[in-house]
Order: sequence, then structure tokens, then C-alpha cells
Amino acid sequence: MKRGKEQSLLRFHPWIFSGAIAKICGKIDEGDIAEVVDSEGNFLAVGHYQIGSIAVRVLSFVPREINQEFYTERITIAYAMRRQIGLTDNEQTNAYRLVHGEGDGLPGLVIDIYDGVAVVQMHSVGMYQDRKYIETALIEVMGASLKAIYNKSEGTLPFKAGLNPTNSYVFGTAPEIKVARENGLLFYPDWEKGQKTGFFVDQRENRALIERYSKGRNVLNMFCYTGGFSFYAMRGGANMVHSVDSSERAIELTKSNVELNFPNDPRHQATAMDAFKFMQETTQKFDLIVLDPPAFAKHLNVLNNALKGYRRLNTKALEMIEPGGILFTFSCSQVVSKEVFRTMVFSSAAKACRNVRILHQLTQPADHPINIYHPEGEYLKGLVLYVE
Repeated sequence: MKRGKEQSLLRFHPWIFSGAIAKICGKIDEGDIAEVVDSEGNFLAVGHYQIGSIAVRVLSFVPREINQEFYTERITIAYAMRRQIGLTDNEQTNAYRLVHGEGDGLPGLVIDIYDGVAVVQMHSVGMYQDRKYIETALIEVMGASLKAIYNKSEGTLPFKAGLNPTNSYVFGTAPEIKVARENGLLFYPDWEKGQKTGFFVDQRENRALIERYSKGRNVLNMFCYTGGFSFYAMRGGANMVHSVDSSERAIELTKSNVELNFPNDPRHQATAMDAFKFMQETTQKFDLIVLDPPAFAKHLNVLNNALKGYRRLNTKALEMIEPGGILFTFSCSQVVSKEVFRTMVFSSAAKACRNVRILHQLTQPADHPINIYHPEGEYLKGLVLYVE
């Protein structure tokens, strides 16, 4: 590394940017294990080399082999933590995140569990090349509770790497009926064709919170995807719940999930329509609105445009919500900090001319841990607002 550029590694930050590298000794290909040293040749870290602005994702800050023992150890630690927080043997919840990238010391790897099925997503070439280690570790650590492993990395790996991955079962077989449970409610996780790993398990605790606020309210769930907030609101005693998403497939999933929990319940409506168009045209009145949009900004160079979209969305919601209403608003964009998000909501409230109070400040749940040396891992931000 260039002289002075080792400071972030001495603070255990798990990313090494390409601009900090002085030289590469020998031939190295994307996905290879790289040893990183300072300008004096002293060991700093070992990790996966990749092409791009992040040149190395650190796996260890002490010299060690990255082998089967390494992955079994890391996944054992991750599983033990989920057991400690009551997720691995829970009659009410059998869907959770087992591995959360940098938060579990495995950058580039995500593993979600749905009723014993491990859905694996690899975001780096190095993780993909080590996939057999990961699969073996899962089988060893989870034992009889593991029913299947589904590798869903086709859409998450660098296209230019030329890996040509195929989403497939690499252990076990597909269950006949894919049903998982969260806080006693049932849902169909669509890991084969749906977004991410099939369900957004990171909103589990925030969905439970909306249940507390839904009694007697007319609820609008924007960007509903699979309808998680909708069926929690219904269990909470909402008068009416309207789910909206631009995707016809998402609306069908929402309807299926609501029907799974509340068959033939007339309180639920669902509409496939652009969010802004729906909010502009609807004449219905709502006193609880959920805004959980996809990431408007995945890179810093589009942050300003993304913030304009967030402001427009939140301003419209604040204009249309009934007095005494509750707004749940979120951003899952990593490049949008908590401070920037809160400032955006402040400007939206001012533009809408509404008196707003913050009731809760929300984040991701404990099975999406944040490495204290990697604050970028705190990607989910949310506010619960009381609107006079």
C-alpha cells in the first residue's frame, strides 16, 4: 500500500480502495486471495482481490489460510450469534439472515434462511470461487435443520467476470410448498424468481411496529413488494389496507400472502401502478402510510437525483395523510446517511406545511449486524412520524 494509506486498515476497515495501492507484486486475477502489506513490507490483511474501486475485501487482519476451516469458523460464529438472539429455534419465526457480509466478517456474502432453506447470494468473484467451502460449512454448522441450499448469485456477481453462474439448488431439493413464518404470520418467499433472496427479512421488527399503530386506521402500503407491512397492519386491526406496487408480480405475491393469513378478508385492496401516479390520482383517505421504496441511490454520483425522488415522495405523502396520521418512511440506500435522510424528511415536512414529530428512529434488525469498523453497513434508515 502507499505510505500513509494503511491507516484505515489499522482501524480494521474491511475495504481497500484501488487508489491506496502502490503496486501489485506478481500476477493476480479477480477473486484471488491477496496479501496486503504496508510500504515497509509489514503484513496488514488478507482478502479477496477484485477489479473496481474496492480492490480488496478483507477477510482477516491476521495471517491465516482462507480455507474450509476459515469458512466453517466464520459461519459457526454467525450461527451462534443468531442462536443467542433467539432466531435459530423459534416457533414464531423461521426466516432470518444468517450471514450479513461485512457485519459477519464475510464481505461479499449474504445468506438468508427460510424454514431451513439457505438462500445464498455472492457479490464478489472471490466468494463465488469459494462457494464449495461455504456450502460445506453450512451443512456442517446447521446439521439436520438445513433442508436445502439455493445459490442465487446469477444477478449479483460482476458481469464482466465471465463466470456465467446459474441459480440452482446445490444441496437438497426444492420444498413442494415454500412457506415461511415471521412473528407468527405466514408468507411465500420467492427466492427463485423474486427480488433479493425472496423476501426483505430486514424489515421484520419494523413490520411488528406497524402492527402496534394500525388499529382502526386506513393504511396505504406503497412499494409493497410481497405485502409484509400489509398483513401485519391487518393483524393489528386496520380498517382498510391498500397495497400498491408498480410490479404486477409483486401485487400477485401480496395478494397471496394476505390470503394466506386472512382468507377472504374484504379489508385488503391491491393496485399495480406507479407510486407517484397512484398518490396523485387517489381520492381515498389514509391515516397511516408506509413508504419503503427500493434504493433510489446505489452510488454517490446519483445521490442528488435520488434525494429529489425521496423529497417528492415524502412531500406528497405528508400532503395527503390525514391529521393525526402516522408515516413510516424508509431509505435502504447505503449512500444516504441517517443525517442526510433526516434532513430530506425535514425539507419535505416544511414544503408540505405540516407539523411533524418523530416517534421512532428505525434501522435494520440484529441479524443484519453492523461491523463497528464499517459504518457503511448501516444501510437501512427509517422514521416513524406523527403528522398533525
